[in-house]
Amino acid sequence: MQKANKNARPIFLKPGHNAGDLVESYKWKILREETGRVEVDAHLPHHLLNPRDQLFGGFHGTYVDIISLYTARTLFIKGSELKWSSTINMRIDYFAPVVGPRFLLAGEIIYDGKNTCLVATTFKDFNNNKLVYAITTLRKTQ
Repeated sequence: MQKANKNARPIFLKPGHNAGDLVESYKWKILREETGRVEVDAHLPHHLLNPRDQLFGGFHGTYVDIISLYTARTLFIKGSELKWSSTINMRIDYFAPVVGPRFLLAGEIIYDGKNTCLVATTFKDFNNNKLVYAITTLRKTQ
């Protein structure tokens, strides 16, 4: 199991954001954040489980969207924020079930264009097993 990061802090979405509240992102911890990359320690809320106590497949996209947006925001320096972003494409590959109580999410910019960016999102367990991999194309607006 991964050691706790002393510098970990809550993720960007405070309570009051519909998608963030659904996945309880206000309880996540940012483990690493740098330009074009983010790693998060997330938990699996009970209300998102399927009958096998795994993350229900339909909710993966919510996690992917949130991580993609947050990762895209790392490209912008203070005073030059990403004001809005729209998901224009998302592909999710499922390798193994996501089970709790906690799991890791990582976002990485793999293409940064003028109007769009491509973000890879990976779900892993604490044994470093890749569970889910997603590619998201975002339209960005400054």
